[in-house]
Parts: sequence; C-alpha cells; structure tokens
Amino acid sequence: MSIFDNTIHRRHSNSVKWDAIEKVYGLKDASEILPMWVADMDFAPPTAVSQALQEHAKNAVLGYSFIGEQALQSIIDWQNTRHDWHIEKESILFSNGVVSALATIIKAFTKPEDKVLISSPVYPPFFNIPKSNGREVVSCPLVEKNGTFVYDFEAFEQALAQNIKAYILCNPHNPGGYVWDEATLKEIVRLCAKYDVLIISDEIHSDLMLGGAVHTPIAKVAGDEINRIITCMAPTKTFNLAGIQISYMIVTDKKKRAQLEASNMACGQGSLNSFAPIAMQAAYTEGSAWLEELLVYISKNMEYVIAELEQVSGIRIEKPQGTYLLWIDYREMEIDEKVMMQRLLEIGQLALEPGTKYGEEGRGLLRMNVACSFETVKDGVARFKRALL
Repeated sequence: MSIFDNTIHRRHSNSVKWDAIEKVYGLKDASEILPMWVADMDFAPPTAVSQALQEHAKNAVLGYSFIGEQALQSIIDWQNTRHDWHIEKESILFSNGVVSALATIIKAFTKPEDKVLISSPVYPPFFNIPKSNGREVVSCPLVEKNGTFVYDFEAFEQALAQNIKAYILCNPHNPGGYVWDEATLKEIVRLCAKYDVLIISDEIHSDLMLGGAVHTPIAKVAGDEINRIITCMAPTKTFNLAGIQISYMIVTDKKKRAQLEASNMACGQGSLNSFAPIAMQAAYTEGSAWLEELLVYISKNMEYVIAELEQVSGIRIEKPQGTYLLWIDYREMEIDEKVMMQRLLEIGQLALEPGTKYGEEGRGLLRMNVACSFETVKDGVARFKRALL
C-alpha cells in the first residue's frame, strides 16, 4: 500500500479545488461533483515539511524575517542534484508565486503596448498577466505532429520579427506535459537572441518527470545568451505547497536583478512569509524519497486512465512526460465543448478543465488532474464514461 492511497479530506476546508466549484463552473450545488480540474494534488506534503512548519509555529515569534542561507543552499543543491544545473546564490530572487513573478518581470522589462509572445495552447496566465498590464499578447501556436504539439520555428521567427519584447516559455509544457528537448530549447534561444527578445521560462513542472524523461533548464543550454533568460521555479507544484506561496527566479544578469528588485519595491512587495522558506527547505532537503514514490504512483494512475478511456471510441490520450495532468483528446467524437462540459458536469458529475481555457488550439481537449488516490481515479474514469454513454 502506498502513502498516496490515503488522501486527505479537503471538502469544506476552503480548498479552491473542492470548495470553489460552484463559482468556477456556475453551478448551484457542487456537493456531488468530483473535482479533477485545477493543478492541485490531494496528497499531504512530505512529513518533513509538516514537522518543520509545526516546529516553526511553536516558536510563536512571527515578526519580520528574511531568507536564510540554508534555504538558499537548498535551492542550489536541489537544482544541482535534480537537473545538473549549477546556479549561484546571488542569482536567486523570490516571489510569492510563479504567476506573480511573471507579472513582476513583465512590468520590469516591458512597457504598456509592448508585444509579448506566447505559444498556445498554454497556461492561461500567459495570456492574462500581460493583457492585464496593458501589453499586447501575440500567439504563435504550437502545431501538431505525430499526436503531440511541437514548435513551428518558421512561424515562430516570423512572430518574433513583429517587434516582440518578451517570450514566455512553458518548460515543461502545461497543459500538454511535453518536455522540450535540448535542440528545441537551443533554437528558441537562437531566435530570441537574433531579435533581442527576453525569455521568461516557467519551469514549475520541472521536477515532475515521468518515464525516464529529463528536464533541461533553458538557461543551462543558453551559452553566451544566458543573461537574456529569467527562469521561474518553485517547490509548490512538486510537493503540493501552493498555499505556502513561494517561488523563485534565477536571474544571472546583475542589472536585470536590480530592475526586478526595483519593480518589487515599487509594488510594495517585501520578503516572503516566514513559513514559506521553512517549507521549501524541508521539501528540498528531505523530500526526494516522497517525490520518487509520487512519480511512480502518478504514472500508474495515468496508465490506468489511458487504458480505460481509450476504450471509448473517439478518445485519444498521449501519456505526458512531465506533469500530473492528462490532456484528453476527444475531437474525433465531434462533440461541441459546451455539450461535453455539460455532460461531464450534469451526467458524470465530474469537473475537468475545457481545452479552450488554454487557447483556441485546445478546443476538443480536456485537462484531467490525476494527482489523487487510485480510488478517486477509478471513480473519475467511471464518471467520465457515464457522461458519454
């Protein structure tokens, strides 16, 4: 029996995943809906994290604090061990989350009406954050090849030539779970350098590698162009710590770090809450075994869902390389997205995410979160089938 068979009860705990379904999906009563939508696990974090937080709370002194040397070193050691990426302590800047980091970077290095490039289908804040800050979002969609999404670099270069100021990369890709290879990343760097474009790389899913996949930080292969890259990472997706609110940016260029710090000060953003670095340090120093068991568990969940749902005519699922989210393709069924969502919610009583949330290129796909117990996964599969029969 796995530790992940015993999921924590989250309904009525102010959980967005479990308790905000009525608001998100416009329902009057969601008490019977099974939530498999937002990227939030149903698992307790590593025991070491819980113990470290409890010990910190016992101190009962919660005044102003700063990020200690041990917490910084835990990041350096984690990246070195996990991704063979050697970073300097001075290059690390903190933020409350990767999305807030994206906003800080966009405000620091672009001006209103500047163009920001994305590759859809992609994580919704890539659209929303630049737009809400008065920037113009330009999308160069990924294209399908052999059942997966890939870059069309001819189109990508044409997009960059439109006076783009920044490109937001999703590495690994969300929602598809694609782990970009070194050749792809090097070509992104080459083209962005050619048009003098800043690269903002969201690598929050980088630790969730499945089936022998290997994550490559784009900064690691950037060579002389490393200073045009800002990498955003966090322990939150890896260890289910989103409520702690901590992320960090790897910024090798001293001038860019100063600009980001000035941008934070202008917004009144100070240090993190005192619990955040405690949780991160515990996770990074003592959470490896927990993570390895998690990845095996998630992989088995995915294999079950794929085997079961591909029995439904018109359903196709490519197992992802780096995430706990499945990207379910139902386009062959020729069912309208609104009709599909209605069936899932009303007949199956199952909450998944519609593909168009990630851009028009996601129409005909669904995102399913399988970071839950196997019993929950089986229930979700049964509900999905019931919705379509």
